[in-house]
Amino acid sequence: MSNPTGDAADDQTGRFVPQPNGRPRPLSPHLQTWRWHITMTASILFRVTIGAASVGAIFVVAWIAAAAFGPEAHAAALDLAGSPPGLLVGFGLTVVLFSLLLNGGRHLINDTGAGLTITSADRLSSIAVYGPVPLAILFWVALFATGRVSL
Repeated sequence: MSNPTGDAADDQTGRFVPQPNGRPRPLSPHLQTWRWHITMTASILFRVTIGAASVGAIFVVAWIAAAAFGPEAHAAALDLAGSPPGLLVGFGLTVVLFSLLLNGGRHLINDTGAGLTITSADRLSSIAVYGPVPLAILFWVALFATGRVSL
């Protein structure tokens, strides 16, 4: 078989490898082949936040279990959640929540067929990558400012 730029057997770039049957096939893309792009970051971050949300679900199940074990266990769980390490975990889960919302919105827009040009895909990916932390900070500032959370 030949490709538009020449025969794969004569390939000097290393982009083709022979299959066991002897036919050449293109080498899979790799980070050494592709330059890093914001859409790649958004995609990887979305997968990471899904994993983090799964860990967050464990905290929700533990909170429900504490409520089921009675008022003392529930009060202990609330004390733990209100401690500095608990607030840090809460902040992290808030970042995860905003990341899931923004990435989910990006996917929803893309699923309608919109936002698929390079410019719009870059813009949506940038919002999904850089938006969760500032939104979480604003949310927690509002929680502290209204007195709903304190140290």
